[in-house]
Amino acid sequence: MRTAAYEIALFPGDGTGPEVLREGRRVLDALAEGERGRWNLTDYLGGGQYYQTTGREVDPESLEAARRADAILLGAVGWPGATLPNGDLAGGALVLGLRQSFDLFANVRPCKLYEGVRHRISGAFQQVWTPKNVDLVIVRENTEDLYAPLRGRLKRADETELTVDTRIITRKGAERVIRHAYELAQHRPQGAPEDGVKRLTCVDKSNVMEGCRFFRETFDRLGPEYPEIERDYAYVDAFTQWLIRNPEHYDVVVSTNLMGDIITDLASVLQGGMGFAAGGNLGVDHGMFEPVHGSSPKHAGRNVVNPFATFFAVEMMLRWLSERHHDDSLTRQADRLERSIAGVLRARSAQTYDQGGTVSTSGAGDRIVEAIRGLAA
Repeated sequence: MRTAAYEIALFPGDGTGPEVLREGRRVLDALAEGERGRWNLTDYLGGGQYYQTTGREVDPESLEAARRADAILLGAVGWPGATLPNGDLAGGALVLGLRQSFDLFANVRPCKLYEGVRHRISGAFQQVWTPKNVDLVIVRENTEDLYAPLRGRLKRADETELTVDTRIITRKGAERVIRHAYELAQHRPQGAPEDGVKRLTCVDKSNVMEGCRFFRETFDRLGPEYPEIERDYAYVDAFTQWLIRNPEHYDVVVSTNLMGDIITDLASVLQGGMGFAAGGNLGVDHGMFEPVHGSSPKHAGRNVVNPFATFFAVEMMLRWLSERHHDDSLTRQADRLERSIAGVLRARSAQTYDQGGTVSTSGAGDRIVEAIRGLAA
């Protein structure tokens, strides 16, 4: 067990990012009460708004501090009008840049529905799924595919005539993310809600795309190393309907970068929306955790957005640190946080506007902090 304090680099970023990360910091502070020295929290600037002010997306010193930190917690990135000369979103260095430079190859997105959370279909709140039906994790490759920086435009007389985006699927990239997904399925105790089977589903478009064929071949080649894991397959277009129709069939899902990006946002509907969706960007030596809902500029400064995705990101971070450093005390803290979240959600005492309620961002944070302190009493 580690005795030194954990160094956590906080990047609030843009829009509502500082508001939700403020609540994440409060939760960490509440968990640390009575345990001095558990972690040091340091804020660093960066993002689209920072670029508009300084001409820099993020300072090199901040990136170096993040590299030395034990974990990174990100708020959100993106601001209207903040674009780089090449047309890219300013602030992307905090997301895509960190994923590439820190080699955060696995994007892990849990999708779990908690009791008391409402979900929306056709604009109306409906109870379509029960909590026991939705408990899966999607693992998305995070460094290549169409998001690799291999793209460009052909211009003549300042008119764009051709654009090129090159899709890259490598042996290394496919192997390591698929292996990560197999090992995750191996260690999840409950299996799929439908039948308790430890199941890994490969989502691709291997009936059409060569890169997906190679991804599925790699999935099958590694499979015999994990005989206790049932191999399952889905073409991405079919998967989008199966996921909504029968979520209880799925335990762990693995996919390529672009397809994984799309299906994870779709899956968030099952857990109540993007306000509950957290993600971990994981590599061998580094981990970055974030609410994945974006910066939501129209809500910035209003203290109204749902901070629960940030709470779940904090929980993910604690579990990752615990496993990495063999620190059972962090597992206990993560369990305490999850119980606090589950209790507040079950009581429906912190429903923000996206849940049909009127509780503010900070008000939801108040409820979670109170619950944490109550469990410590």
